[in-house]
Amino acid sequence: MPVIQDADNATSYVNLELFQPPTEHAALFSAALSNVVSKVDTLIPQFGLRNPRISIPGTRQYHFCIPDEWVASFWPGQLWLAHSVTGAEHFKNSARMRRPYFNTVLQHPEWHDHDLGFLFSLSCVADYKLTGDQTARSMALRAADFLAARWRQPLPFVMCWNPMRRDDTDFALRKTSTLNIDSMQAMALLLWAAQETGQASFSDIANLHLESCAKYLVRDDYSSYHCYEFDPRSGDPVVGYTHQGYSDESCWSRGQSWAIHGFAQSYLSTGNTSYRDTAAGMADYIADKLLDDGVCPWDYQLPDDQPVYRDTSAAAVTAAGLYALAQGFGPGEQSIKYTALADRMLFGLVTHHDITADNDAQGLLKEGAAFVGLGRADNMLPYGDYYYLEALMRAVGHTEFFW
Repeated sequence: MPVIQDADNATSYVNLELFQPPTEHAALFSAALSNVVSKVDTLIPQFGLRNPRISIPGTRQYHFCIPDEWVASFWPGQLWLAHSVTGAEHFKNSARMRRPYFNTVLQHPEWHDHDLGFLFSLSCVADYKLTGDQTARSMALRAADFLAARWRQPLPFVMCWNPMRRDDTDFALRKTSTLNIDSMQAMALLLWAAQETGQASFSDIANLHLESCAKYLVRDDYSSYHCYEFDPRSGDPVVGYTHQGYSDESCWSRGQSWAIHGFAQSYLSTGNTSYRDTAAGMADYIADKLLDDGVCPWDYQLPDDQPVYRDTSAAAVTAAGLYALAQGFGPGEQSIKYTALADRMLFGLVTHHDITADNDAQGLLKEGAAFVGLGRADNMLPYGDYYYLEALMRAVGHTEFFW
């Protein structure tokens, strides 16, 4: 935001106001935020040292993470957000008790992929930003080193996936030279590391990756591919495809959400207006494709004969990203536009999909679509829960997060 100068060319403190999105539902969202923080509080003794993974089918109870699990940081992330809102020590203590889990991840390079960004931004970077803890800083920087080392020339991006034993042969071969849209969020760890250390190579690699995402994953109409395959020998692009969307040429809504949030947050970190403008184009693409309650269908290009499952996790990620985008534009017409779209989505989540009042529920949102192709179409998801809390915080004016 521009700072207004007084007659003596000194900063006028009357004008030093933090960004506040022009939401139409401030009271509703503030109440929902209080309810969510209270719900997180009640779940601490239920979860203990465990981190939620995905709901048990047909229930509102969670399965919990195994040692090598990409979603393991979303519960600690909720705890750190709750600590940042309340200052209550027990949220910090519960989050920090999970440090051995993340130390174990660092000690197993065979587990490393682009999800190092999720894992360490929402655990160790969060800890360091809120408390100044030097052990957390060291762990996060080590994770950033591992992530940066996944850039393999001549590919113009950080290697995202690793082949897994459960993959079929063709997919295993494609994975090592595939750029995926989920990785957008991981670049925040590298941008933080560059700022923290002054080592430009971190931001150089992050920007290379982000620019490749914009060039190859974002189509001309601002829809997106989930994945893009490259030739590992030449680094040349081959073809776009999907792993979790409906089809190769469709638009998986959670992938679109990762990009909207990722580009908007990358703009806030770098000031690169091309990131902000790409996020805006991708937001405009979805504006007329939401369901009646403001929530995302699991894919934005479904044929008429396909069942339309909601994905509240995609809606939560998108809403949080839209508030970040509004912040990036600052007060004015664009901020009003993207706040209104975020409000529509968050209002739908609060009024139709929030399950914090259900004493038996171990999550915050119902109807998350984890992976429709595998039959996981109605789930509680820890990432949906995390971004729901982040979106509520952004809606009422919080602007400092862990990305």
